[in-house]
Amino acid sequence: MKLPNPGLRSALIKKAITITPQISILDAIEVIQKYRIGRLVVIDRTFSPIAIITDKDIMRSLWPLNNKTLGSLRVQDLMSKNLITAQKSDSIYNCAQIMKQNNISSLVILRDDKSMEGIVTKTDLVFNFLIQQSEKYKISQIMTDKVITVSTGDSLFIVESILINNKISRVPVMRNQNLVGIITYRDFIPARIPNRLGAFTDTSELRDVWYSNIPSQFNVNQLNYTLTFRAEDIMSKNPVTVEPTDDVSLAALIMYRYGISGIPVLKSGKLVGLVTKSDIVSALAKEANFDSQHS
Repeated sequence: MKLPNPGLRSALIKKAITITPQISILDAIEVIQKYRIGRLVVIDRTFSPIAIITDKDIMRSLWPLNNKTLGSLRVQDLMSKNLITAQKSDSIYNCAQIMKQNNISSLVILRDDKSMEGIVTKTDLVFNFLIQQSEKYKISQIMTDKVITVSTGDSLFIVESILINNKISRVPVMRNQNLVGIITYRDFIPARIPNRLGAFTDTSELRDVWYSNIPSQFNVNQLNYTLTFRAEDIMSKNPVTVEPTDDVSLAALIMYRYGISGIPVLKSGKLVGLVTKSDIVSALAKEANFDSQHS
């Protein structure tokens, strides 16, 4: 199969929302919430892009960093400094390969003179999946079938620790072995800011809980003054689902239409997997590999 190899369509390149390294994390949080986005591009005094800060970075900032309080943290303390870019002339498939190889969810797009054209995200590639002629896939072919879950009554410390230590972006919430919700990084920001602004949390206690792969409920309960919320309090309830036999294009359409990044996969009412934007990007990257080998 010979894939078309046009440069990025202008419609796929979005204007980047930018900030400077010196602004506070609290201000960055306000910008992310205002525009309902997952990342900000950090620019220097010449307006050149130097980094990206994501909602994942910000969620991690809700924990003490080198004994700094949240209010004292600046964007430069948390931003991802290894900026990955692409050219406007790059194909969609090349962008998918770059994202997959670097395990990132967005690319700053540069013009020929190295100035910033905008940003392309996994969401944009999912949109392209819908309009570009692509290899047909069933969801079962690309989904993740080993799914980590939490229970409705689990504390947010448990949920946060699971997300961070397993390097995942979302976790299904179960009640009596039934799927009832899903939690992503962005769900934490409104819930956790009030607690993290206080100066009453013991840093060593937090770190003991945070860096344990399986935090003990006993240790978590010692921090009961911060356990205001449980998983069921912040989860998105009754998430949309798909089946393993559905086409990936259906999952792409749902993700784009509802502005979500992952969908639980159910078979006979039981959770059997997750399909995410990353899985779709990986499928596009495979097409690029196929094309390069057979061109």
